[in-house]
Amino acid sequence: MSVASVSRALNGHGGVTAETAARIRQIAAQLRYVPDMAARSLITRRTHTIGVLLPDLYGEFFSELIRGIDLAARPRGLHLLVSSSHGDVEEAALAMRAMQGRVDGMLILSPWVDAAFLQANLPAGLPVVLLNSALESGEYGVLNLDNYGGAYAMTRHLIAARGSAVAFIGGPAANYDARQREAGYRDALAAFAPGTAPCVLPGEFTEDSGYRAGLALLALPTLPQAVFAANDMMALGCLHALRQAGLNVPQDMGLAGFDDIPIARYLDPPLTTVEVRIAEWGRCALETLVARLDGPPAAVPEDTLFAACRVRVRGSCGATTATASTGSITNP
Repeated sequence: MSVASVSRALNGHGGVTAETAARIRQIAAQLRYVPDMAARSLITRRTHTIGVLLPDLYGEFFSELIRGIDLAARPRGLHLLVSSSHGDVEEAALAMRAMQGRVDGMLILSPWVDAAFLQANLPAGLPVVLLNSALESGEYGVLNLDNYGGAYAMTRHLIAARGSAVAFIGGPAANYDARQREAGYRDALAAFAPGTAPCVLPGEFTEDSGYRAGLALLALPTLPQAVFAANDMMALGCLHALRQAGLNVPQDMGLAGFDDIPIARYLDPPLTTVEVRIAEWGRCALETLVARLDGPPAAVPEDTLFAACRVRVRGSCGATTATASTGSITNP
């Protein structure tokens, strides 16, 4: 029996009888034969592996994002090689260089990404899709959330529901998402509560930083009527601080977050938040990358937004329904 016949049978390409194919597979199973993927990649020039670089792997947001990417990858016979930078530029560079030759393309969510950084750490021609990036280049795909629009809509809703005194817990200074969300907050405050000074507290997108921001809020001379955290994890930490101080949410202070992680709806009270279809975003990112793998990369379209982010009204903001003036808002 020829090597070609064995190869066709094991790869399901036909060209051999059903009886022969069954016999080959039986012998392969008895011998515990496993295809040499490294050798196969030398022939096909494909590893059938996608690299995924994230700033962290901790928390529901990143687990949902990876789940969405993986659900789209598996039916296509693709596997994931996942790494994180832990907020460190050198770690991001090391992770990207370590994936060279091991992946067919990369999905990158990193605050350190710019054209010079990518060119220094990635081989020329590697298909790449960037997530939540300010980079505008036809060389790379870009798929962003509407961070600004979601934060603008949420701030507008909180002002309509609670009043003009809305505080904001920001994210890491170098983070594109955080900057866009703070800009949306500031612009909505200026538009719908003119003359009200912004109240921005620092955060790091973690529960602990949200807790510290909650303590800082409690130390203010006058408590705000509502607080909008730039992600749900910080909102959760802030809620803990407010409860420890004996405050009731939403009676004493409204609270809102951003991302709509799965646990948000199960908090007490359920968290009003900006809805991001995280797993769907991951699926769309993988499909965008596959399109670049299968054909020449097209120029990045002017509109690289994945989808508009909607305000999801739940109990923590003190409004039972969306007000007529708030626009892109839904109830549970």
